[in-house]
Amino acid sequence: MRPLRIGVIGARGVPATFGGIEHHVEELGARMVARGHEVTVFARTNYLDHPVTEHRGIRVVALTTVGTKHLDAIVHSGLATIRAMRSSLDVLQYHAIGPGIPAALPRAVGRAKVVLTVHGRDGERAKWGRGAAAVLSGAEWLSARVPDATIVVSEDLAAHYRRAYGRKVVHIPNGVEPGEPAAPDEITTRWDLGEGAYVLFVGRLVPEKAPDQLLAAFRSLDVPHRLVLAGGTSFTDDYVERLRSTAASDERVLMPGYVYGGALRELYANAAAFVLPSLLEGLPLTLLEAASYGTPVVASDIPPHLEVLREEAPGRRLFPAGDVEGLGAAIGRALADPVAERAGAQALRADVLARYDWDDVTDRTLELYARLVGSRGR
Repeated sequence: MRPLRIGVIGARGVPATFGGIEHHVEELGARMVARGHEVTVFARTNYLDHPVTEHRGIRVVALTTVGTKHLDAIVHSGLATIRAMRSSLDVLQYHAIGPGIPAALPRAVGRAKVVLTVHGRDGERAKWGRGAAAVLSGAEWLSARVPDATIVVSEDLAAHYRRAYGRKVVHIPNGVEPGEPAAPDEITTRWDLGEGAYVLFVGRLVPEKAPDQLLAAFRSLDVPHRLVLAGGTSFTDDYVERLRSTAASDERVLMPGYVYGGALRELYANAAAFVLPSLLEGLPLTLLEAASYGTPVVASDIPPHLEVLREEAPGRRLFPAGDVEGLGAAIGRALADPVAERAGAQALRADVLARYDWDDVTDRTLELYARLVGSRGR
């Protein structure tokens, strides 16, 4: 494969701190660079405290945006598209449905092949009102029609595109790095958390991830464990404040905000169980990450979670999405026999690492790029 020049639009930036798309872009971009390709990520100036021009070999071009819920992504994507079209790119890769709206311009008049990766059905997220949801519904239709190729990260999304649009898309999932054991040093110093002493949630504090249901279910349990809700707002400040108000009445609940780096690795490695009660997902990286540490997981029975966990068993507990009582019971099962749950979680770890590998994801993505670029008329 000849070296390709690849532009990436839709991620907030690299290095990734929070956000599944950002981690996806960083892991793929670094591996593409290692294979001899040139990758440019168009980042948002409001994402990183200390912007960089290069990270892990990825070129980073920071552009301004309008930092509001409705304009942050689309304004940046539009500006990045104009900037990218001035470059001699072979592939212009968009991430997510909303930021993919401007892809119609380079698809119509640009030289680069246009690829859009769909990470979830964004129009169904609870933070959007009717107007924004309608726009994103139209953007989803465009995502099936405009790009030279559309990638989806889960089998559930692939089935949706076949049913709704008659479009055969390319299924390339997320990947995950093997989680390694990590002693609870930093988390003990900062929050007095020890091995096996807490239940963990990691992610944006938004309604569709249902941390409010997790909080309600946990408060009904008579257990010595603590609950750690590691995450922060995503233009959902009022929702987060309601969570904090509820959590304040239970001293077992800790809300440390977004957690990165070594502290996050320690949280994953030492949790008694990781819980993801989401009502809507694409293919959640946090679930893959928790499983990669051999940590027992509890998850709602939505299709993307079933795609990863396959079935209810020790180390992988399931409950009906939206069922608070069922969630509490599933957490109880996960905490009842730590030895059996850890053994089951180790089996899940091996399965997840075999099926969700970043190197394989990179190879499959580059193969798609090569087919598209090779098909260009001269």
